[in-house]
Amino acid sequence: MTPITVVLADDHTVVREGFRALLKLESDIEVVAEARTGREAVQLVKTLRPAVVVMDIAMPLLNGIEATRQILEALPAARIVILSAHGDDAYVEELIQLGVAGYLVKQNSAASLAKAIREVHNGNTFFGPSISKILRDRQRTSPRGATGRPNKSASKLTSREVEILQLIAEGMANKQSAAELGISIKTVEKHRQSLMNKLNVHDTAGLTRYAITNGIIEGGFRRLTIE
Repeated sequence: MTPITVVLADDHTVVREGFRALLKLESDIEVVAEARTGREAVQLVKTLRPAVVVMDIAMPLLNGIEATRQILEALPAARIVILSAHGDDAYVEELIQLGVAGYLVKQNSAASLAKAIREVHNGNTFFGPSISKILRDRQRTSPRGATGRPNKSASKLTSREVEILQLIAEGMANKQSAAELGISIKTVEKHRQSLMNKLNVHDTAGLTRYAITNGIIEGGFRRLTIE
């Protein structure tokens, strides 16, 4: 029997090792690669085409939401299970609208992860109990499916702008961002100015606050800038 191939994406090595060990006990599941950042996850999935992607939300360089968006734009049939500490309704709705097939909260996921992988591989969806409750509650209170994110300006941003916004908020200078993305400094500066114009924000501190408020990075996560 051909095993279900899986890519694990989480920035914590201990977490990845733990879930890899857990899945190694399952004869029909094989972890073929691990990613520490969202960008690594996108590259690995495009290259390896795993049957299932297990994705965290809070990761450096490119968060799991944007990584999910990029993967599904490139590979619409990709089956993605979100495995995250974040279980609030704004994250849940945004990711489900993007097209994830499953969503588990880490604290309650150990016994369910293998089942989730099998279910989504078979074409079904799988949501943990707390996530299912959020979906039921939102269906009752928002029959039209409005999202929980109050700021609509984020929807105006391009995928590249979201990437650069995260790098800015993590403390990267334009030169570092350009090297990370493989583009010119001038292109980074252009996107940076576009971000400020779209968000009506005029300094790095404001962009960082916006990134934290809108869940693009976690509060307090900052990388030292190296000139």
